[in-house]
This record gives sequence, C-alpha cells and structure tokens, in this order.
Amino acid sequence: MQRRNFLKTSSLAGLTLTTLAATSCNLFSSKKDKDDAGKEKAGDFVLNEVTIDVLQQKMKNKEYTSRSITEMYLKRIDDIDKNGPKLNAVIEINKDALNMADAMDKERGAGKVRGPLHGIPVLIKDNINTGDNMRTTAGALAIADNYAKQDAFIVHKLRQAGAVILGKTNLSEWANFRSTHSTSGWSSRGGQTKCPYILDRNPSGSSAGSGSAVSANLCAIAIGTETDGSIVSPSSVNGLVGIKPTVGLWSRSGIIPISKTQDTAGPMARTVRDAAILLGALAGDDPQDIYTLTSKGKIEPDYTKFLDADGLKGKRIGIEKDGLKVNPAMDAIFQQAIDTLKSKGATIVEVELYKKIKEAGKNGFTVLLYEFKDGLNKYLSEANSKVKSLADVIAFNKKNEAKAMPFFKQETLELADKKGGLDEKEYMDAVQKTSGITRNAIDTLLKENKLDAIVAPTNGFAVCIDLVNGDYDNGFSFSGPAAMAGYPHITVPMGYAYGLPVGISFISTAYKEADIITLGYAYEQASKKRVAPLFKDIVG
Repeated sequence: MQRRNFLKTSSLAGLTLTTLAATSCNLFSSKKDKDDAGKEKAGDFVLNEVTIDVLQQKMKNKEYTSRSITEMYLKRIDDIDKNGPKLNAVIEINKDALNMADAMDKERGAGKVRGPLHGIPVLIKDNINTGDNMRTTAGALAIADNYAKQDAFIVHKLRQAGAVILGKTNLSEWANFRSTHSTSGWSSRGGQTKCPYILDRNPSGSSAGSGSAVSANLCAIAIGTETDGSIVSPSSVNGLVGIKPTVGLWSRSGIIPISKTQDTAGPMARTVRDAAILLGALAGDDPQDIYTLTSKGKIEPDYTKFLDADGLKGKRIGIEKDGLKVNPAMDAIFQQAIDTLKSKGATIVEVELYKKIKEAGKNGFTVLLYEFKDGLNKYLSEANSKVKSLADVIAFNKKNEAKAMPFFKQETLELADKKGGLDEKEYMDAVQKTSGITRNAIDTLLKENKLDAIVAPTNGFAVCIDLVNGDYDNGFSFSGPAAMAGYPHITVPMGYAYGLPVGISFISTAYKEADIITLGYAYEQASKKRVAPLFKDIVG
C-alpha cells in the first residue's frame, strides 16, 4: 500500500522518483531449501487462470460441481500457500466452505441458480466481519479472540449471491496503520505474505493476502479493502485487476475501519469481467452506512454490460505528467500503454493533477488519525473481544511486545490515540483541505479538458520484503488522488520488468465506475498483459 510513503513524508503528493531496486533481498531460504516439487505444482493447476464464466459453464455442463471446485482450491491452498512456495496469503480456512458448496450444488440441482457468483469460491480480507466460525482480527493478536456477531453487509450480499467463502486472507496489520516503519503484508497474527512472482518481494499492503491469493490462483476472486492504495497497489504488483469503488457504492458496516471518508472494500480479480461481476453483486444501500445513501440511483446491478472492447474509441484520456518519468523500465512500459490507448482510438492529453493537490496531501494524515481513533473505538466497543478501545490495543501490544511488535512498533496508533473527537476544528479543516481540494482538482481537470478519465502507472514495482527496515519508496504512486477524493479507481495489468508486473490506473469522478470499467476492459483486451506468476526465488 502506498500509504507507507505517505506516513513517512506526511504528503501523498511528495513523489520521489527513485529507480527500481532490482536486486533481491534473499530474505528467505535459498533455492536448495525450497520445495521444488511444490513449486512445480504451483504452475500446474487445472483451474489456473480460470474465469467465473468458465466455472459456471463447467458446473452447468456437470463437468464440475461447486464442491469439486472448492475442494480443488482448498488443496491448492494446502499445496502452495501452506507448503511449497508457502505464500502465506490465507490466514484462516472456512470450516463451512464445503457445506456452503454442497448447498449451492443442491440448489443448482433443483433448477435454481442465483446468478454468476453461484457456487464460486471467494476469499475475503481478515478485517471484514463474518458471523461464523472464522475470526475477524485485522491481523492483530490484540483482537485474535474476535468472532463477529454478524456478517458485514457485503458478506451478507456475498452469501445472497451464492458465493462460497473459502476463508480469510492475511493483511498488513491494522490495514498498515500501525507504524511508519512497517512491512506491508506482515501481521502479528498471520506473519509475512509473499509475492507469487518473486518470493522475496512484497505483495504490497494492506490487501496483500487477497492480491497474492488471486494471482496465485488460490481462489476465483477475492475482496480487499482500501483507504489509500490497499486494493490497487497489491493488484498492480500481483498482476491483477483491482477496483476501488466510489466511497458509498459498497457498504463499510462490519469492516474494521481506518477512515470514514476514504475506506471502501472492492473486488480483486484476474480479469476486468470478473471484477465487474463482483462489483455489481455487492453494491447496495445499507442503513448502517449513511455514505451508501449517496449511491441511490447511481448503482448498476450489472457492470458487465459496460464491457466494450472498442470502448477507447473517441475517448479523451488525461495522462498524469508525473507518471511519465519514473525510471527507464517503467517509462518504457507506460509509453507502450499510451501507444495502445492511441491505437484503439483514444486522444491523449497531458495533465498535472499532482501539482494541483500538493496542499491536500499535507493534511491527509491528520484526517486519518482522527477518523481511525473514532472508527476503531466504535467498532471495538461492540466487538466480541476483550480489547474494547484503541487505548486497550496499545496497552496489549506493550504488554505482549515480543509477539505483537517483534519488528516495528506502534507510533501511528499512539499518534491517533492522542487526537480528540471529530468535532475538533483541526479535523474539520483537514477534511476540507483534503477531500475538498482533491475532488475539485479532479473534477476541474476532467471538465476543462473534456476528459473521460485520468491515467497513470498505478505504482512502482514490488519492493523486497524487509522486516528490519520496513518498506521503502518504490518511486511512483497514483493511489492518492482517487483515495482522498473518494472517487473510483481501476487498475489493469500493464506490463512487466525483471519478472515483476505493474498496473495502469484509470480514475474519474464519483460513481463513474461504468466509464472506467469500459476503458479498463478495452485496454485489457487490446494489451493482454496478465501473466500467471512463476514463483521464482529471486529476480533474474
């Protein structure tokens, strides 16, 4: 998640264009110690790169059942997540997964198919409530005893759609809002998740487990959450499609929060079509999340109708100038992407969005500190956990430092706990200077230049896992503008260098998911840059 750079610099717009550190950290065991047989299995899987449509067709033809598909994914998780490459993407398996699959098979046998997600195995991030046998912990030992009383709204929608919940994915603890020196993809409960392309590389946070799992074909699709970059960044570095919806399109009730103005869950998939299917199925009004009230009349139940391979024709695309000169490898990939956009009929216009939101970035961290304390205290006060407040979390971590904080500490939690309520002037001013400035900047650029979207590389290449020093700057991030504005953002695989993938981002104004899905799909179909991971030990 690119919030790491933000926490260190207190500026989402402070982009230092460093070169890629292409050498391997060699943090993990050597090649000799690897389970080579397990790695061979990783690339030889009958459901490799399978789509929702293919799975539905095979169930319709009785080649597969939901149970047999679920069994194959569970074995896949055992083969390469718990053994072999040991990706460590899945933090907990759902003991009811096979029972859910059986129930969906029974319904199908009786002639009832709920929709495109009927019988499809899904993994969800471990900060999303499930009222079942699984815990909801945000990866934190402090609330490892938290069994949610009921499903989050989006999990309820997922069950209604007939999906099979395989389990929960690991994440950066507290969604990467614990320390300025944290390592993305590490949690005190779940340990460190790896990138399936090169195993000593970081899969990016905080939806690291969801990104690694979907890319490695441990599930058909997954759900991540984002405050700033936590869907799009792990999607980019794991060669995926990720959609961060407009804040309000998906409910946040029942999700461990950071920011009420920026938080949202969203789909992570291997294709734009699969992401679009999941996006529409889980959108909807929720009385427990007042932000969803703004979505009335703006939700599309089926975003797949906007999938148009010729969708770039006649469109005007703004290219963020700061994304044009990152490093030689990235620049070459992005220029090729721009050429593809032009070849499919798009007109390219260079814009300077980051220049206009520099002031907003200076206030964003203040907003998150206030909202994290307020939201987490409310969540924990009603949770099935002994820990009932942010102050309790801090005290638990200090008491259990050896297990809870073996690598980095909790200075971000401590900063948040010192803040007051959301009625304080400092907070209200910061909100206006963050979301207000950013929305105006995006909307003005779109209107004045008659643009359909603004485009840039999603972020830099995956960095090395470094539990000693924490995450380091990988050059460029485009997560900030849409995150601070609460606007929609889609990333699509753009290319590779050094065996590492990177994505291209399309952003627009509120509730324009249909528009950016059209553009993302047209680019995806013209470029076809998704490549399955090879589970290499090191770069080269």
